[in-house]
Amino acid sequence: MSEDQYQPVPLDQFVEYPEAEMRQRADRFLEQMKRRRTVRTFSDRPVDRRVIESCLLAAGRAPSGANQQPWKFIVVSDPDLKKQIRLAAEEEERAFYQGGASEEWLDALKPLATDAQKPFLERAPYLIVIFSENYGIDAQGKKIKHYYVRDSVGIATGILITAIHNAGLASLTHTPSPMRFLNRILGRPKNETPTLILVVGYPEPGTTVPAIEKKSLQQIAIFR
Repeated sequence: MSEDQYQPVPLDQFVEYPEAEMRQRADRFLEQMKRRRTVRTFSDRPVDRRVIESCLLAAGRAPSGANQQPWKFIVVSDPDLKKQIRLAAEEEERAFYQGGASEEWLDALKPLATDAQKPFLERAPYLIVIFSENYGIDAQGKKIKHYYVRDSVGIATGILITAIHNAGLASLTHTPSPMRFLNRILGRPKNETPTLILVVGYPEPGTTVPAIEKKSLQQIAIFR
């Protein structure tokens, strides 16, 4: 980023609402987010690329350490690439379920009925692979230190998931471990680390989800 980009400008984008409208907007957003659920069965129904682009631009508005925006979103729709990702991910998942994970971890996953098979990686129309850019590289090849990378990418990812739900699509956060195979398949440089695969599309008709509860306000927040 050049220094010119940090010159002060008026905050003319901020919109303040009357208190009653603020409460209404907050309540409506809460109700919308209550409908967000992770799904594992996706339709192969196409999704308009422009919707994905707008969601990514929304994620790109996230705050980041020193405004370095240390994220890369690799959007995969090519069937061959999706197949390669599925095969590599399932190989890692088999190792996870066959001894790589502790019994405690596997017990925690049982209610979700997950296993090493990940057909959604091929069936869903889009995979958004999110990479953390651990450091930048300038035009002369010199490393540029990045700050709060994990925090910044996490915030952007949260906004992306919310934007996708807001657009009327479903998503799934998938994190095979390790994930370095994604650098190889997608041709990403060594300064980027994959953080997760976000599966995006429409739910398959008849999709079911586990009955779960979210923690109450009293359990997640403390007002002092």
